[in-house]
Amino acid sequence: MKQLMKLQRQLEAVQAELAEAEVTGTAGGGLVSVTMTAEKVVRRVSIDPKAVDPDDVETLEDLVLAALHTATEAAQELSDQKMKPFQSMLSLPGF
Repeated sequence: MKQLMKLQRQLEAVQAELAEAEVTGTAGGGLVSVTMTAEKVVRRVSIDPKAVDPDDVETLEDLVLAALHTATEAAQELSDQKMKPFQSMLSLPGF
């Protein structure tokens, strides 16, 4: 039982770490970047003025979408990496 409590505290610590850990996805050679937590909460979107063309809004939209996708993938990879040691334990009753 003590070991389960210890594992639960460790899991909670990793979850808290993931809530604060940030990853960044970029597109257009860095013209657009999206920073989010490993829990996929977007914290920042940065757009270089060079990416803004009033006559071509579609390209900017595509760059933002691509940056969101790469950030989401990075967040998922980080989450998977941090949670891997707990995956078999999470299937136990009570978790």
